[in-house]
Amino acid sequence: MYRYDEFDATLVAERVAQFRGQVARRLSGELTEDEFKPLRLMNGLYLQLHAYMLRVAIPYGTLSSKQMRKLAFIARRYDKGYGHFTTRQNIQYNWPALADTPDILDALAEAEMHAIQTSGNCIRNVTSDQYAGAAADEVEDPRPYAEMIRQWSTFHPEFSFLPRKFKIAVTASDHDRAAVKVHDIGLRLYRNDKGEAGFEVIVGGGLGRTPYVGHAIRKFLPKEHLLSYLEAILRVYNLQGRRDNIYKARIKILVNAEGADNFAAMVEKEWAAMKKTDIDLPREEIERIGAYFAPPAFETLPEESASLEEQRRRDPDFARWLRTNMAAHKTPGYAIVNVSLKPVGGVPGDISDGQMEALADLAEDYSFDEIRATHEQNLVLPHVRKDDLCAVWSGLKRADLATPNIGLVSDIIACPGLDYCTLANTRSIPIAQRISERFADLGDQESLGELKIKISGCINACGHHHVGHIGILGVDKKGEEFYQITLGGSGAEDASLGDIVGRGLSADATIDAVEKIVACYRANRQDNERFLDAYRRLGAEPFKEALYEAA
Repeated sequence: MYRYDEFDATLVAERVAQFRGQVARRLSGELTEDEFKPLRLMNGLYLQLHAYMLRVAIPYGTLSSKQMRKLAFIARRYDKGYGHFTTRQNIQYNWPALADTPDILDALAEAEMHAIQTSGNCIRNVTSDQYAGAAADEVEDPRPYAEMIRQWSTFHPEFSFLPRKFKIAVTASDHDRAAVKVHDIGLRLYRNDKGEAGFEVIVGGGLGRTPYVGHAIRKFLPKEHLLSYLEAILRVYNLQGRRDNIYKARIKILVNAEGADNFAAMVEKEWAAMKKTDIDLPREEIERIGAYFAPPAFETLPEESASLEEQRRRDPDFARWLRTNMAAHKTPGYAIVNVSLKPVGGVPGDISDGQMEALADLAEDYSFDEIRATHEQNLVLPHVRKDDLCAVWSGLKRADLATPNIGLVSDIIACPGLDYCTLANTRSIPIAQRISERFADLGDQESLGELKIKISGCINACGHHHVGHIGILGVDKKGEEFYQITLGGSGAEDASLGDIVGRGLSADATIDAVEKIVACYRANRQDNERFLDAYRRLGAEPFKEALYEAA
């Protein structure tokens, strides 16, 4: 795990001191809200419907127990006793008082955390695979490269005022758990035919009102040239991206206006003209950063655990949790534990201060002091001995964190919607709660298999509805809340945008519609076919018929 050096510590401390002065001037009336707005946004502070909201960065989703305990302290002391994990691997506090925000940032700095570049037209929090460094299917740990990008991009003088916000994701597995194809830049680390490790560079993905799946503009980029190539992309975007229209300012608009081939040629030309050696990191620096992410001191263990198998046979609830919430680890005798933040009827992504502390204790005792945040609003204990899985499950149960539904119909992504957000047209959270209640039966959920529902309260698509197997978009119709349904989306390696299947529906009708769609899937499913595969085989028509036949 990366630790602050003296430069990081100084930078964060100075930023907190600056913001403390800015807040004081706002509270005294010396600054108007309009004058204060760009200053607060640079520090991750938004003004929402009812209160300020503070967004805290969790670079590439990696947390220590100390950091999680600090997040719990902030939730208890300065908020309403909870935090909300987002689709950017960040955490948000929805109720901080403006006067308290400098103290919150001070508290974060004590745990080597901050809220810098979680807002504004800059390079935002760099995200990655939540299983990084643990996944059985990865080429190597992608987090050192995410950390290099974080250091390079923080306060970069050329890219602090881009045409629009900018998001980068990094993965190193064939199975994409970081949604790299729907980011401004997605990076996939892999080995070519010669066995060399390098990046496939994907540019121009994104959701919102004009969704696109990104284009691979370079099939193979040697690792050592990562930063200079990113710089070339950002320079082209900074110069050519539109600044006259906020809705057409993202790089996805530029890439699709120019065409992927032409955009790639512009980047290659810029890259060729650059002095790459001034930007690319020397091998010693790559090794220095990489050393922070050295594997933990794993024990030499057999692949299988006799005690685990006995516990699995003895307790069907534990066995079910293992089936849904455990993932394969690269080290024999270890497993990855997924922690669902989606209890039936709960708010997706919410976690209480007590639950944060319980998870910090479990990470300290059983997972080498590491916790990960996922872009699907859940958490992960990445390195758990198989012999300890039952103890971890028991601890999670005591904290109400053992819901066995990862990847299932109730593991729903939802933005805060109209309950909090000034941009939203409709509520997202109640829709997610009601769907999870409708499909509360765990056996029923498991029988359906992988089914990803994603809900956005407006066209900005913070709930990633475009890439949900079932996507739900809130729309306003003459002051009433309606919901539009899309089918067949995916944010994984087989990325696709969902198809709109018909007119908007009321909230009540939307819950019924999801049930009808699932019933159609059951009726037409072949063997253990996933919902997404069934939809791609069948097309939209059977689902449309099932959805609207009684209307």
